[in-house]
Amino acid sequence: MKLQFLGATRQVTGSQYYVQSDGVKVLIECGMFQEREFLARNWEPSPVQPKDLDAILLTHAHLDHCGLVPKLVQEGFRGSIITTGASADLVELILRDSADIQAEDAAYKKRRHRKEGRRSKYPVKPLYTLRDVERTLPLLHHAAYEEVVRVGDDLSVVFHDAGHILGSAMIELRLRENGRPRRLIFSGDIGQWDKPIIRDPTATAEADYVVMESTYGNRDHQQRVGDVESQLAEIINRTIGEGGNVVVPIFAIERAQELVYHLSRLLRAGLIPPVPVFLDSPMAADVTDIFRRHRECFDLEAWQLITAGDSPLSFPGLKMVRSVYDSKKINRHKGSAIIMATSGMCTAGRIKFHLRQNIGRPECTILFAGYQARGTLGRQILDGNPDVRIHGRQRHVKAWVEQIHGFSGHADRGGLLRWLGYFKNPPRRLFLTHGEEDESLALRKSIRDELQWDVTVPEYRQTVELE
Repeated sequence: MKLQFLGATRQVTGSQYYVQSDGVKVLIECGMFQEREFLARNWEPSPVQPKDLDAILLTHAHLDHCGLVPKLVQEGFRGSIITTGASADLVELILRDSADIQAEDAAYKKRRHRKEGRRSKYPVKPLYTLRDVERTLPLLHHAAYEEVVRVGDDLSVVFHDAGHILGSAMIELRLRENGRPRRLIFSGDIGQWDKPIIRDPTATAEADYVVMESTYGNRDHQQRVGDVESQLAEIINRTIGEGGNVVVPIFAIERAQELVYHLSRLLRAGLIPPVPVFLDSPMAADVTDIFRRHRECFDLEAWQLITAGDSPLSFPGLKMVRSVYDSKKINRHKGSAIIMATSGMCTAGRIKFHLRQNIGRPECTILFAGYQARGTLGRQILDGNPDVRIHGRQRHVKAWVEQIHGFSGHADRGGLLRWLGYFKNPPRRLFLTHGEEDESLALRKSIRDELQWDVTVPEYRQTVELE
């Protein structure tokens, strides 16, 4: 049995793992690389033969986990794409949106490059088109949590709730090789405990091999005085008091809905003033509709709000913005507002236009509510760069820059160790992925010191024989 690491190795994005066992070939994840230094990998031909794959298994619908699936279909993949029902609905939205954004960005860059008389380092064309997405969607197959799904004669898969975003899962592979049973766990992205709306991560007790994320492998989420809502209210009240806007780069899935949830509670409690709140993302608006359809993923607290007649995902003053025309109108709005727009790492999409309008205003706040990968525009702003490049021009950063760590959809160092603590016996080997190199190496040391487990931080394209 072989396991090859094709992404998210000593860096965060591009999750992809190739498993071969007794003639069965599956890909766990097929994510897009988003760090600037690794973007060229998106354009390389797949290192596996797509037509030979039996299935692609997806833990969840974030772009760095599913964003290259249409490219694989373009290259010949015709097998099944298996994920949870909620994830399947979200994957459709994510891939359509990704194709649209790529087409828009390619057209915009071509115009700008012609005007500037320069050539791009990367091809100025989409990785894939809406036509490729349409060919991908019929391959999607749904699996319920805890359902045993057969992929081959000697391979089954079970999806366990990961508590990261709606529909997110940990993938358990059950294999038989040479008559012997083997169990592999791919954690996907492990969520935090006690988060609103969705359930907590599943406690897993047994596995022969584990591939676990390490995004926050060397950090515990910073706890300022007060909880998430107190911090959010403080930032909003200060900014509105100074006559500015709060601009929030959002991930359309989960972070947008979680922010709406908290803003709803703050407004109903009178803890922030009733200013307009713009959710400027057609996809985030559609995702919110999917949340309402998949209430089977909700936790007890969300159900109690629904039962009491208080929708956790709407409130007076919330404006869902879909059209480009209405998006442009936001920046002509007089008075303060809260503006949430995609993408969450500021790599593309409408958030760049709002940053361009507000980042040079000292009365405004740029508020980050999620992880910012190295090399992204969001990370540059968060790291305190005095000037950042937006739409081809350097912009001086005068706005306040804030981050609330409690919004993160990832477990921190303590949470990751907590999840490992549920195992009855150590796995034969633990592989740490989906984390920057220093985070993964630091977590490896912590696990070796505290649990005495066999831990590896694999390299890109490394292949491991699993005995």
